[in-house]
Amino acid sequence: MAATVLIVDAANVVGSRPDGWWRDRVGAAERLLTALADHAAPSGRAALAGGPADGPDEVVVVLEGQARGARDECGPGLTVVRAERDGDGCIVEQVRERAGQGVLVVTSDRELRCRVAAEGAQVQGAGWLLRQLEAGGPAVGSDG
Repeated sequence: MAATVLIVDAANVVGSRPDGWWRDRVGAAERLLTALADHAAPSGRAALAGGPADGPDEVVVVLEGQARGARDECGPGLTVVRAERDGDGCIVEQVRERAGQGVLVVTSDRELRCRVAAEGAQVQGAGWLLRQLEAGGPAVGSDG
């Protein structure tokens, strides 16, 4: 089944690059949201899957900790979820809410990968998403 929902572990994706994100967690989250909003729009969906019309119908970005203060970069197909406590637990809940829809979770966290796979989700690492975004737009971790 093709993924119709892409759920992004924002902390894991942002934290996968040693680019100084820890000095400005909100800014780093906002850059990720901006990049994802560009690709979540109908015209950019294919870039997230590598082919025409293959992209997800919805992109869900889970923010936790200080990154929850990021401005919404909402648009068609992009949902921002702010985890009240545990980001990983929130991601598992998002997967459960979308059971049967073809969910792809982006995280490199081994334990979380196992948890969402047990719920029926497909999994890709943070590097996969960063490569997808860089192929079609600005680098997620860069300041410029």
